[in-house]
Amino acid sequence: MAPLMPSSQPWVEKYRPKQVKDVAHQEEVVRVLTNTLETANVKEFLSPYPPPCPHMLFYGPPGTGKTTTALAIAHQLFGPEMYKSRVLELNASDDRGINVVRTKIKDFAAVAVGSGSRQGGYPCPPYKIIILDEADSMTEDAQNALRRTMEMHSKVTRFFFICNYISRIIEPLASRCAKFRFKPLTEEVMSSRILHICDAEGLNLDQEALSTLNSISEGDLRRAITYLQSAARLYGSSISSNELVSVSGVIPQDAVQALFAACKTGEFDIANKEVNSVIAEGYPVSQMLSGLFEVIVSSDDISDEQKAKICERLAEADKCLVDGADEYLQLIDVASHTMRVLSNMPQEMQFD
Repeated sequence: MAPLMPSSQPWVEKYRPKQVKDVAHQEEVVRVLTNTLETANVKEFLSPYPPPCPHMLFYGPPGTGKTTTALAIAHQLFGPEMYKSRVLELNASDDRGINVVRTKIKDFAAVAVGSGSRQGGYPCPPYKIIILDEADSMTEDAQNALRRTMEMHSKVTRFFFICNYISRIIEPLASRCAKFRFKPLTEEVMSSRILHICDAEGLNLDQEALSTLNSISEGDLRRAITYLQSAARLYGSSISSNELVSVSGVIPQDAVQALFAACKTGEFDIANKEVNSVIAEGYPVSQMLSGLFEVIVSSDDISDEQKAKICERLAEADKCLVDGADEYLQLIDVASHTMRVLSNMPQEMQFD
């Protein structure tokens, strides 16, 4: 088959579910929200009270359908014509400090809308929706300012908060919302969606490549679709496992095994050579630490005590990288520490 012509539209958007009922693997969330939307559809909006739709908080791992669900609700309530005037979307790329909360969000939330009346077959309830994506990145001051806005304008505005970590949302906001937890996607669900896209785009993906895609995307369907589209643009309609690894930037398992094998030799020069190779290839050291962790934990010829000592140093190095430490120094430190632990060097001879 000839290579595909590149599509101008990202497949993440092209295959994004348009209705709540099409969201994958979130049965409880879909069931509750579908019932809410059906209630809104049958209500005649003759009373002065809006149909039952609370403030909502969607939380869970990335790529599991949180933003898709929020957008689908808004589209199903207002339709394409009313959507622009009734829905305000803000994500992490927008400034959402306390000044924006006090101006843009407050001004949008305060404006009343007409009484609910069906338009074009859509319920169009008498309130607006503000979608705050990645709300856990908002400062605590901004969240506190938002609490007052929610209280004052709850009759005409609904807030949809989307985040990865619910613990970063202050309790006064979280307690005012109906909470919906999005579960990580299973391999079966991921495979089903990926194969559907492959059929629609005319791609040939064998079982090994599909398994690799599931592995490198780590349950994030958005990431998996992005990798798939990148591979299709580069390599055409037939995509192999190695090609997916190449476009994803994931460290090949061979490189992780080579560094671990170098540590097991007990020779610093050999380990240093492998560390330099990792840095020269431009692999993220934080990702290499994760790979080493998987290899060490699954290794049968290392004692539990040795695993604990090595993993402790892996955690310390990962924290240092987050704080901005030099990648080479952290990786060579992990390698030398692993060598000492595996060689059972006495504790008093170890240097930190």
